[in-house]
Amino acid sequence: MLDRDLAELYGVKAIALRQQVSRNEDRFPPDFMFRLSREEAEALVSQNVIPSKRSLGGSLPYAFTQEGVAMLSSVLRSERAVLVNIEIMRTFVRLREMLASNAQLARRLDELEGKYDSQFRVVFDAIRQLTAPSPPRPRHRIGFHVKAEEKGEEK
Repeated sequence: MLDRDLAELYGVKAIALRQQVSRNEDRFPPDFMFRLSREEAEALVSQNVIPSKRSLGGSLPYAFTQEGVAMLSSVLRSERAVLVNIEIMRTFVRLREMLASNAQLARRLDELEGKYDSQFRVVFDAIRQLTAPSPPRPRHRIGFHVKAEEKGEEK
């Protein structure tokens, strides 16, 4: 996420967010956050992700990874940032619990499968299919598309 979007989420000004990041650089390694290049920022403006260069506040924006967002909530001092940080921690705990329960279920299923004969294989296979993560949905290209047959036509 970009710094300006996170500033809005945390209820602080973008410049205040950037200042806190500068004051706490040691908490933001490259896999937590990076600064966009001029070319990347211009590409965002040209793709209307950012309305104009003016909205960048005169500097190149920071982009934060999931870990950077969590760290950011610990260096900001707003009341809202504290609430966001608490919710992030609760979410991590819930995710860890869900992963652990799925691992326990898979182990138990393996144990049960060993005890029963092949007539129950269909049941075990069905349970495994239900507990397997769903495949990622196909991504659709964004923007103007030219059909293959239109490319060769002269207009």
